[in-house]
Amino acid sequence: MDKVRRSKQPLISRAKSSSLPFQVAAACWVDLLGYGEMIGAAELNPANPKAKEAIERLRIFHGVVAQHSGRYYRTLVLNDGAVAHRDLSLRGSSVTYDFFARSFRMFEAIQMAEHSHGWPGARMVLAAGFRAKGSRRAIDLKASQLESILARLKNREITAEQAVREAATIERYFDVLPQLQANFAFTKAYAADSAGRKGGFEGARFYVENAIFDTVEGPSWITTGNPVHFQKPHLSIDTTFLPVSELSPPSCTSAATPGMRDGLQIAEAIAPNHSVRKLVQMARAAE
Repeated sequence: MDKVRRSKQPLISRAKSSSLPFQVAAACWVDLLGYGEMIGAAELNPANPKAKEAIERLRIFHGVVAQHSGRYYRTLVLNDGAVAHRDLSLRGSSVTYDFFARSFRMFEAIQMAEHSHGWPGARMVLAAGFRAKGSRRAIDLKASQLESILARLKNREITAEQAVREAATIERYFDVLPQLQANFAFTKAYAADSAGRKGGFEGARFYVENAIFDTVEGPSWITTGNPVHFQKPHLSIDTTFLPVSELSPPSCTSAATPGMRDGLQIAEAIAPNHSVRKLVQMARAAE
């Protein structure tokens, strides 16, 4: 059956991210299925022999996530879950595709590691959304500490060796990852995963919000299952996810990937109301 085509022509022209009061982002949340039962069987006691397998499972999971993390695919691990995030390009869909493909590869690697040990696997949910420009409080604090060390080194108040030692032992007593603060792509992904089977998100699968694609059913180079219509009224979430089981990389240019949307096209697709679209239009007018 022919796929229903969405308009590929944006309602607005391309705008610079710096001229927008928010970022257009993608985030995916993945967590291990059945991990709570494992630590529950160990009575939440790390010294319990039953906890050994649960801890080993956690370390293997962390190792796989670390192997797939990098400059263009940054992650944050939270016990038996992890979130990956990236701001999307407003000028080309290749960044959207890159994040999608990297997420799929990490999901497959996690599944392989899980199945080799007879564990249940993981569920991953990828969503798109807006994010506020986050706080730099922890980053700025560390920068001020480094500046103090450099100033004392310059004034010969400490030796080079002392400076290196001090820099290596800087501790943060407060930390924040700006890209995940008021990140509503992350909110959507986490809410969908939390809905679990009752929300239509069955088992160890990779679910992708179809707003990142330029067709309702996704491009021809992916294999999907039945769509999941997900609603969360109190969070104003009303969207559709596709379970993706296979991905055949398409030919693409450095800026565009067939079947994928760029940041502005995604922004228009997920804009909750006219006022949000108006903000993007104002950004264009300011160019």
